[in-house]
Amino acid sequence: MDWASLVPVGLLFILILLLSLKTPRFWRSQVKFPPGPQPLPIIGNLHMMDLKKLGQTMLQFSETYGPVFTVQLGLRKVVVLSGYDTVKEALVNHADAFAGRPKIQIVEETAKGKGVVFSRGENWKVMRRFTLTTLRDFGMGKKAIEDHVVEEYGYLADVIESQKGKPLEMTELMNSAVANVIVSVLLGKRFDYEDPIFKRLVSLINENMKLFGSPSVSLYNMFPILGFFLKAPQKFIENVKEVNNFIKNTFTKYLKVLDRNDQRSFIDACLVRQKEENAKDNKFFDDANLSEVVRNLFIAGMDTTATTLRWGLLLMMKYPEIQKKVQEEIDQVIGSNLPRTEHRTKMPYTDAVVHEIQRFANILPLNLPHETTMDVTIKGHFIPKGTYVIPLLNSVLQDKTQWEKPCSFYPEHFLNSEGKFVKKDAFMPFSAGRRICAGETLAKMELFLFFTRLLQRFTFQPPPGVSPSDLDLSATTRFVVAPVTHEVCAVSRS
Repeated sequence: MDWASLVPVGLLFILILLLSLKTPRFWRSQVKFPPGPQPLPIIGNLHMMDLKKLGQTMLQFSETYGPVFTVQLGLRKVVVLSGYDTVKEALVNHADAFAGRPKIQIVEETAKGKGVVFSRGENWKVMRRFTLTTLRDFGMGKKAIEDHVVEEYGYLADVIESQKGKPLEMTELMNSAVANVIVSVLLGKRFDYEDPIFKRLVSLINENMKLFGSPSVSLYNMFPILGFFLKAPQKFIENVKEVNNFIKNTFTKYLKVLDRNDQRSFIDACLVRQKEENAKDNKFFDDANLSEVVRNLFIAGMDTTATTLRWGLLLMMKYPEIQKKVQEEIDQVIGSNLPRTEHRTKMPYTDAVVHEIQRFANILPLNLPHETTMDVTIKGHFIPKGTYVIPLLNSVLQDKTQWEKPCSFYPEHFLNSEGKFVKKDAFMPFSAGRRICAGETLAKMELFLFFTRLLQRFTFQPPPGVSPSDLDLSATTRFVVAPVTHEVCAVSRS
């Protein structure tokens, strides 16, 4: 079994003995959860799962048990929602009921309920409101942030140009370019790609995305008692501490030169708000909460967009005929001008390709976990308050009732018979409801501008000796699902 190889057999017996000493309260509950596979004591349904491909396992279960079913991950009962209709009914029609976040062991140890992404209750409401308002003040969704993107895609393209078409592995470079956009808002400046501090931060975040999605960390979240024996959780926590130290030191530096009448960054705004709230004895704007918000934004602002762009370039190499059609539209609409968001409405095919990259790449198949804040009934199934819920995004983005070719890369999903772009309700890569991604507007802007500029300047091809048909579209075991490591050759079009 995939998970069993991580734990010595003797240790597993000890674990079972320890956990059997006390029957968990929810086992005594008379609540009838939705149907699902029969769990074993202690390990639940882990013996039936591939922890490296948990999303696929859940989809297979849904074929047997329907759109609302229960699995047991160790000692925890989890309700899984599958298919567009079910996920929409839960996250949109019952938005408040599914607005919670469950406690996850490694997140509780590192974030301690702070920040935005995994916080809950009043803290989440206050910090999300502050975050969205402040981001808007610093140009989110406006021309100011677009100017940052335009500046950054220029630096990125120049570095790619310097390779003169030689094979290039894009992970670090793409992460750095995309990270610089949110960094320009958070810190009021950008970093050189070779800056050692910046490279270290990007590396730490990339490593933690791998660790967070690993079977080892998944096991730790289910059985914290194993933490002493598993290296991945320990490394994850060490990496978070290092990132937090950087943020803490940055706060200290910015505080020394802070001018409330000349706020130049998100961190400046945090410090000003903190001073104001401290006078009111407000408990939310402490150093830990603000630091966690900054870390949340750094990670969210880098990883998902950079990963999607890497999928996009791989797919353009895989399907050169689609790449050529995109370039023809770019040449016709933009010519040699710099791409801007205003061009998107005039470029339906390119817009469709960008959307299809997001749908096909499916980088968050399990979504972020939700928790019910009240008792709720979905599709006739009762789900009690406090239940851990997984709304499967892969089941929405691959729903056979919503997509003509759900498992194929097919930009025509977003085009009508006249070649005009059409929105699809089942397009939910940013999730939906109260917990929809706060950076959706920025991500959409970045994806279009970076992708369009790169295809305007370059044609992306496989390395010598590799044909498009040989390219591997397999995904890595990672929380934000990335393509397997590959090289690209960017041939200048000028």
